[in-house]
This record gives sequence, C-alpha cells and structure tokens, in this order.
Amino acid sequence: MHDKHISSITICKTEGNITIDFAAEELAKYLRLIVERENVVDVKQKAKYDSSLLGCLWVGLYEEMGLTCAFPLDNPQYDDAYSIHVEKGLGIIAGVNHRSVLLGVYRFLTELGCRWIRPDMSGEYIPKNNLADMQVNVDEKASYRHRGLCIEGAVSYENVSDIIAWSPKVGFNSYFIQFREAHTFFERWYSHENNPHKEPEAFTIEQARAYTRQLEQEINKRGLIYHAVGHGWTCEPLGIPGLGWGKEEYNLSDEYKSYIAEIKGKREFWNGVPINTNLCYSNQRVRRLMVDNIVQYLQENKGIDLLHVWLGDDGNNHCECEPCRTANPADFYVKMLNELDEQLNLKNLKTRIVFLIYIDLLWPPQVERFFNPERFIMMFAPSSRTYSKEFFSEAAQLELPEFKRNELIFPTGIEENLSFLKAWQQKFKGDSFDFDYHFMLDHYNDPGYYKIAELLSRDIKNLKTIGLNGFISCQTQRSFFPTGLGIYVLGQTLWNDQLCFESIAKDYFSSAFGQDGEKCRVYLAKLSELFDPVYLRGEKPQVNIDSAMQFGKIYKVIEEFRSTIEKNLRIENEYRTQSWQYLWFHAEICVHLAAIFEARALGDNEKSLELWGNLKRLVGEHEDAVQPVFDVFLFINAIDRKFVI
Repeated sequence: MHDKHISSITICKTEGNITIDFAAEELAKYLRLIVERENVVDVKQKAKYDSSLLGCLWVGLYEEMGLTCAFPLDNPQYDDAYSIHVEKGLGIIAGVNHRSVLLGVYRFLTELGCRWIRPDMSGEYIPKNNLADMQVNVDEKASYRHRGLCIEGAVSYENVSDIIAWSPKVGFNSYFIQFREAHTFFERWYSHENNPHKEPEAFTIEQARAYTRQLEQEINKRGLIYHAVGHGWTCEPLGIPGLGWGKEEYNLSDEYKSYIAEIKGKREFWNGVPINTNLCYSNQRVRRLMVDNIVQYLQENKGIDLLHVWLGDDGNNHCECEPCRTANPADFYVKMLNELDEQLNLKNLKTRIVFLIYIDLLWPPQVERFFNPERFIMMFAPSSRTYSKEFFSEAAQLELPEFKRNELIFPTGIEENLSFLKAWQQKFKGDSFDFDYHFMLDHYNDPGYYKIAELLSRDIKNLKTIGLNGFISCQTQRSFFPTGLGIYVLGQTLWNDQLCFESIAKDYFSSAFGQDGEKCRVYLAKLSELFDPVYLRGEKPQVNIDSAMQFGKIYKVIEEFRSTIEKNLRIENEYRTQSWQYLWFHAEICVHLAAIFEARALGDNEKSLELWGNLKRLVGEHEDAVQPVFDVFLFINAIDRKFVI
C-alpha cells in the first residue's frame, strides 16, 4: 500500500556550489516527471544538514551530512563514490566530491527505473511512480578513476552539448575537447564535408571558440574532469594555428624553419600538415618555446583539470639531425616535460599534465625519468591495435623491436601493444589510462554494433590487470545507430567492472525497444556475426568465398525481421518509436552494405564500388533524419578506406 501521508518532498542542498545546485535541479526535474505533478517537489538551500527536518531528501557532500566515505580513495578530487539511502522518497544522496553527488542523483533515478539510451530527449525513458515507493540503498565507489569521452568526428554544437549532458547519467566523469577550440570537428559538420546533398554553412574560428567556451561551462556545471588540447603544441608556438589536419602554406622565419624536424636533409612541414609535424627536440630553444607556450596557455585557461601535451600526430617523422639521433624521441619528450613541470611550479600552476605513449613514443625513454611523477598521467594510445581481440592479463611481455628512427612498424597484435605498455610501466609508476578508438572507425566494421560492444566490455574488465586506471574513448559523438549499446556499456562497466555484459545489453534493449527488445538484441547480434568484422578489418583475404556467403545470408535475416520493425513503428510510445525508426533506416543501410561487401568478397570491385556510390547517395539524402545518432562523415571515411588500393 502507498503511504498517503507523503504528498511532497523538499530537496535540501547544503552548499552553494554550481554542481550541487545543478544536481538538486536535475533531481527535482525528474522526480516531477516521475510523479507527474509539478508542485510535489521543492528545492531549498539549508545552512547545514539537519536530520530532524521532516519531508526532506538531502543532497550534498559526505562531510556535510556527517558521513565518512566507506571506501579508500587515493585522490578524492578524481575518484568518485556516493551513498544513497532513501526510504519512501526521503533520505540522503551524498558524494565524496561535487561531481559524485550528481552521479549519485542519476544513479538514484536509474534505480527508480529511468533510462538514458541516447543523448537527446528522445532517448529518455521516465517511469511513473509514487513518492512512497521510492526506496534505494546504494554505497559504491567507481571501479576506475578515468571514465570519459573525447570529441571526434563531425559535430554540431548540439551534438556535443547533448553528449556532455548525457555522459554522467550513465556513469562517465570526464570530457575531453581536443585542440584549443575543436574547430575541425565543428567545421566538418557545418561545411557538410562528405555530403554534397547539403549546402555548406559558413563557420569561423571565432564560432568554434565561442562553442568551446560554452561547452566548458556545461562541463564545469556538471563537475566533470576537463581534459583539453593534446594536438597543436608543435605548431602553435611557431605562430601557426593548430586547427586540424588540413594542409596550408605558411611562411616561417629562418629561425623557426630551423626548429622543424630535419627529415632526409629537409626541414619542412610533414606532408604539409603542421600538427603532424615534429620539431627538433634536441634543441633547447625549441623545447623552451613549447614550454613557454604551454605555460602561457594554462595561465590564460585556468579551468582545465588535465592538459594533454602531445607531439606530432603522425609516425616515422622524427628529426634526423645529429643531436636528435643521440636519443629516442621519448627521451627528449620526458626531458621537455620535466622542464615544463619546473616552469609550472615556478608559476604555482597545479594543472596535471597528460603525456601519451603512441606511435614512435611507444618506445620508452632509455635515459630520462620523470622528476615529479605526481604531476603527470600516462595515456596509452594503441592506435594500431586490432579490435578482433581484447586486452588480456596473461599476455607475455615480448621483447620490443629495435627502435629504428623513421623506419618503425607499429604493433597490431594485443601482446605486442601490451609489451610496449609494460616497458613504459617499468619507467613510470604513476597514474594512467587507456585512450582507445573502438567507436572511432572500427564500429563501422560491425554494423550491428554488438560484437564491438562485447569486446569493449572485456577490454574494460581487463584494464586493472594490465595496470591502467580507466579509459577515455576517442570516438564519434554520434555512435548511437542503430543503438548506443557500446557507449552505454562503456559508462556502466567503467563504473562497475563486475557488471555482466549480457545483463546490461538485455536491460538496454528492453528499455530502448520495449516488449520486442530481446528479439531486437538477437537480431543485431546476428547481424554483427554475419558482417564478419574480422574480414572488414582487412584481417582476411579480400577475395573470400566464406565471407561472401556470410554477407549473402544477411538479406534473409533482415527480411524476416522487417515485420517486427514495422509493427513497432505503430506503437504509442514516442521514445521507443524513435528507436524503431532508427532501426528501420539501419536495415535499409545494412541491405546495401551486405551487397557491397558480398561483391567485394567475390572479387567484383567494380560492382562493389558502384553499389557503394548508391549507398553514399542514400545516407547523404537522408542524413537529417539520423543526424543525432549517425556520423555520416566518418561512416563515409571508414568505408572509402576499404577501396583505397
């Protein structure tokens, strides 16, 4: 029976903090939707916690509630933990930091039955309930410290603001805006690159900067850990904007030309792309120029929690001058980072610095070591790895191949990649995380998005065993077509690495698709299997009769499921109808993809290319219908690559 005496709740917040204020507002908003009454929930600020006050649901920090966190925390600024003790809608939601309070609010709402399957209003499922039935008791600490998403792909401002808003609802605690203003990602969308069916819109650097400032406010409001920049430090100090991977002509002084890496006797931008270009890192003036630029940037941008300092974004292009040949690139990199730490200390700047092990920097330093490891966080970026196998703890440490300047072959196997990680871990014992790319391009090798989500779950579960404390996903922001299962699994499993993949998947599909959710899960899992991701990754011969037979079976699977899709397009539930509408168009695309890859596997490249041209037109003409969930720009890039001989 329902308690008739509980007719309203007062949400009491105990501190005037932007994130606590927002957490209280979010809690009130969703509770009003759940009970379907506007005046049933009120929000008030109190000077301090008072357990004697009746009718209150308290929101705040542990210490304000007189509580002590039950879990060991190495760094309460970055580690997340919360306690939720609510009976009949009354009680406390407390966190170890402001962000954890917001995460606790969303967890409370999730326990009440709320689901967030996509980052827009059409992806919210809000159940109906009574105040007296609201009972939740949870005490938890996140399994991993670093749990975030990184901007990539082609994006509108709304795409990014929506995913920032969505991410803490499913357990993420970080967001990473690459470059100083993320211009390239916005420009790709507003110029409608790869889609001749849409008119390009003018887009300026000033607009990108304005959007970035607005997004920083959204990140700050939620208390998320803000990662920034990464690319551009090898050109911005030379006065060249690091906006993206485009080629442009620049006039440099003779002095600045001498700072560029010498390759085959020439000092010039690597393939014409400034951000891909390395510099002459043995030159102390070069390192000081970069360090001064980084310090100045941090003095002007004090809201950054973790600043990424990376080198040129391409491999086999490090300086070949005689002084640079005396050490590995990683030695000069660590030397410069130590010099940066010294200058940051002089300026009393506490910002932590993320350094990366990636391409040429996979080979660890031979001589240099970090003087102040607490300043730094190591980012493992295995960009050349296969996604046909997951990380595994029992991987043997292989002997690293010899470092041959500008003649390196980068590792694809998991054992090889983990051997580089282990070699670095012998040099650096500090904080670290994986920076990975499951939903950058590889998910287009798995149109059902099911196998890649399953592999991602296993990768996350194995992070501790390989010595990493989290994961930042470098990916398209629009990876929800046909579903957002993979990114949902990522957020949930980073929070709790004991969660079962199948349980998450079944709950997700039930929430997204209703009574036929399980049928939908089985259907997409079957598509993932038949599309043969190993073949699409190029890990099988291109002409492959067995793979062609797999692709040939896809038409029947889709045809048999069409009646289920069409039946559910008529249900009276806008939230779930949208899921089925996306699935309907996804089926159309998959029929085309099956024909494209079947022809390719049979050796008919001409027919395959012709069919691909037809599909490009189809997705371009209908992009607006799927824009929030499907990145047409990256999809076309990914499939185009398969036809480059």
